[in-house]
Amino acid sequence: FQPAEFAKIGIIIFLASYLRDTRQLLVERKVGPLTIPRLKHLGPLLLVWGLAMVMLVFIRDLGSSLMFFGGFLAMLYVATNRLIFPLAGLGLFAAGAWFFSTSVGHVSDRIEAWQHPFDPALYDRIGGSYQLAQSLFAQADGGLWGKGLGESLVKVGIPPDQAILLPAAQTDLIYAVIVNELGLVAAVALLLVYVLFVERGFRIAVLARDSFSKLLATGLTTVVALQVFVIVGGVTKVIPLTGVTLPFVSYGGSSIVANFVIVALLLLVSDRARREARTS
Repeated sequence: FQPAEFAKIGIIIFLASYLRDTRQLLVERKVGPLTIPRLKHLGPLLLVWGLAMVMLVFIRDLGSSLMFFGGFLAMLYVATNRLIFPLAGLGLFAAGAWFFSTSVGHVSDRIEAWQHPFDPALYDRIGGSYQLAQSLFAQADGGLWGKGLGESLVKVGIPPDQAILLPAAQTDLIYAVIVNELGLVAAVALLLVYVLFVERGFRIAVLARDSFSKLLATGLTTVVALQVFVIVGGVTKVIPLTGVTLPFVSYGGSSIVANFVIVALLLLVSDRARREARTS
């Protein structure tokens, strides 16, 4: 059971309700050309930022912290229509991530392993980043059309002398297995399915008549999009590798249930918006 999978839904619902009630208070105070809300109204921004930093440092979960905070910034921009808020939030997240990456051991080790996954010296000191290195090897081996279904070389030998070549192949590194077995063509097709899902989610947000539904659809869609970016970006060495599931693909009951709850909420918002459009 992964509490973070359901916590992201609860946080999005709470923030949608809060921003619906306070968005006017966030934009009413101006200092020169800038919109600067009062400190008491900035509380949720600082609170969610602090939660993201706690998850980054103590739970060692960069992916979940990025999903929570990224979803909040998207909702904040939709609620206020002020670019200064997501920019300030990105600055806070970048400053916090940089500070902890230089001062907290396990965070800096993970970033160093991401920067130099093939460096033999890292294996003796921090265990290296063999997961990322093996993931890149597997994707390169797949080529354009892949090796074929079930042909991915995940394990070699027979227990107890079995060697695992691609760890967590059913969860964290499932994208590398897909590229290896079905090739770059199928991997791009999978990403296009996610793009279509995100496009439909944002279209639902545009069609929604009330502000709560609009913010809810925006937050849920953004969280799914960021989750895909975090795991695919980590497996392909775009960002540091972190352990989150690939929505609707990775093995894991909590993830599947949570993602179908997100789909159900988006369908409810869409159905309500279309019913209101027909009756108006």
